[in-house]
Amino acid sequence: MVPDYDESNITAAVLGSLTNAKSERARHISEAMVRHLHAFIREIEPTEAEWMAGIDFLTRTGQMCSQSRQEFILLSDTLGASMLVDAINHRLPSGATATTVLGPFYTPPPEFGDGDDMSNELEGAPLFIEGSVASVSGERLAGALVDIWHCDSEGFYDLQQPTGIDVLSGRGRFRTQADGSFHLWTVRPTAYPIPADGPVGEMLAVQGRHPFRPEHVHFRVEAPGHHELVTHLFARGDDWLLSDVVFGVKDALIRSFEQHEGGIARDGRVMDGTWFTLRADFGLAPATK
Repeated sequence: MVPDYDESNITAAVLGSLTNAKSERARHISEAMVRHLHAFIREIEPTEAEWMAGIDFLTRTGQMCSQSRQEFILLSDTLGASMLVDAINHRLPSGATATTVLGPFYTPPPEFGDGDDMSNELEGAPLFIEGSVASVSGERLAGALVDIWHCDSEGFYDLQQPTGIDVLSGRGRFRTQADGSFHLWTVRPTAYPIPADGPVGEMLAVQGRHPFRPEHVHFRVEAPGHHELVTHLFARGDDWLLSDVVFGVKDALIRSFEQHEGGIARDGRVMDGTWFTLRADFGLAPATK
C-alpha cells in the first residue's frame, strides 16, 4: 500500500529514509536537519506563498555570490550562525587570544617584509601596527604567519572597489621575527556597513536592523604546533561596538588606536600630520590531535 503522508507522519518517514546514509556523521547531521526544519515549519505554519518567498530568498542569495562577494557568508554572519560555529570550534585555554568570524572579504594576501607598507592603493591616515605572536605558555614564536586585512577610510575593501584595483591593497602577509615580533604600515580603516543591496540587506530591513560593523582590523595567525587564530582588533570608542551586525565583538578584542601628531615612529620613520598606532599581541593555543 502506498503510504498516505500527512503532518503527523511525514517527519518519521523522512527520518526513516536516512538509515543507509554513507556514514554515521552524515546520518546524524541529516536527521538533525530534518527534525529542526520540520519543527520550524510546524512552529510558523507558513503559507505556500511564504514558503516560496523563502526559497526565492535563498536562490537569490546564491545568485549574488561571486569571486568578490559571498552573500551566504553574510547571511551566516548576520544570523549569528558564524559566531556560534566559531564558539563551538574554539573553546580555548587561558592566555589564548579570543577568536571571531573570518568574514567574507578574506583572500590570500601578498607577502611583505617586516616593516613594509601594505596599504598600496588604499587612502587614509597612516597606521603603524606592531605586535607579537606567542604560545599560551609565553614562548615567542618565530616565523609565524600573520595575515592582515582591512577596509579603507571610506569603508571599502580592495575587492569592493567599483573602479577596480591594480594590486591587492590593505592586506598583507608578514612573518614574525626571531623574537616573535612583527610590525608594518598601512592606513587606518573605519566603521562600515556590510553590503546591503542584496537579499541579506532586505532581510535586515525587514528585521529592523542596521548593517554596520565597528572599525576593525582582521588577523589570521598560523604557527606550527598551534591552533590557527582568526580574529579582529576593534577600535575602542566606536559607535557600533554594542550592536555589530555580525555579533563579532568581544571585550578582549577592543584596542585603542593611539593618535599622534608628527614626530618619529618607533621604526624611525619621520611623520608629518596625524597618524595612529595599534598594538597587536596574540597568544596561540596548542594544537590538539
